[in-house]
Amino acid sequence: MKKQNVINLIKYHVDKNENAFRNEAVNIARYFDSIGDDQLAEYIMGLMSESNLYTPQSNDFESEFLKQIDIRGIEPLSLPSELTDDIIGIINAVNHNIGINKFLFEGLPGSGKTEAAKQVTRLLNRTLFCVDFDNLIDSKLGQTNKNITSVFSEINTLPHSDKIVVLFDEIDVIALDRINSNDVREMGRVTSTILRELDRLTDLNKEIVIIATTNLFENFDKALVRRFDAVINFNRYSKDDLIEVAEYYFTSFIKNFKGISKDTRLFKKILKTAKNLPYPGELKNIIKTSLAFSDASNENDYLRRLYNNLIGNLEQTEIIQLHKVGFTVREIEKLKGESKSTVSRKLGREDQDE
Repeated sequence: MKKQNVINLIKYHVDKNENAFRNEAVNIARYFDSIGDDQLAEYIMGLMSESNLYTPQSNDFESEFLKQIDIRGIEPLSLPSELTDDIIGIINAVNHNIGINKFLFEGLPGSGKTEAAKQVTRLLNRTLFCVDFDNLIDSKLGQTNKNITSVFSEINTLPHSDKIVVLFDEIDVIALDRINSNDVREMGRVTSTILRELDRLTDLNKEIVIIATTNLFENFDKALVRRFDAVINFNRYSKDDLIEVAEYYFTSFIKNFKGISKDTRLFKKILKTAKNLPYPGELKNIIKTSLAFSDASNENDYLRRLYNNLIGNLEQTEIIQLHKVGFTVREIEKLKGESKSTVSRKLGREDQDE
């Protein structure tokens, strides 16, 4: 225990800040418990329980910086086998209960990092809290540092910590490289504060699970990377993986639309024809909007919209070009809205079909 703990305790008492006082008292109790003085730790906690100070429960915990995320009803993710193995590995590591509990998910936007964190929480049967960076970051010099210290204090005192996952979603907003000349000095100090608090968390709380995500791993502070037990790379989708993800979304969405023809074969052919497919987050939106924006009187309009979104302007694409890349006369008919006979005539062939 440091002198600062005692000073904080007195300050919070004078300020009548009961929540901060309780947090500091619990931290002191945990310190004594960590050095083997369990009797003193129990005595402090006993005094806390006998006082009128409110001790929040996990289901009604209130915080300015931690927001509980409802994960009820979320569906399993469609991930590449390598990522699925990593998710299973995280579950195994946590269940081994040996202090492997801090994970960094890095990858491009839309690669499934945040959704994977929700799935980890679901599989561990835990409650998910997300750090609210909108409230955490403050324009006043030094206040962000204080807020980070406060949020880690709250994390350290969350009740039932063995049932909690805390998510730092897009942590790069406060954790870029401290030695980067383009980074402001204040944010460098913020990163140093996070380093200190993560070390303190490791000493005080080996049960809570921390997951952070970043889109900017190359600019991430290397010392901070070392604070995590494992880094999971989400940039491992092959084209076949993305087509499988797209088919999963397509099957999930199309059942909500009446009067639309489900043509999985043509849907997949459009995906295969596209030179580059976006990652799952953007792909999901493209499929959803292609269906939602489609003309209800045209059962194939969503396929035309999907082609336009993934490949280019279908209206300006010649029939012969479509045929050369593998689309049949029947498929071209659906995409272009022209009759089979017209398509066949333009191709200079009759009886051209599957």
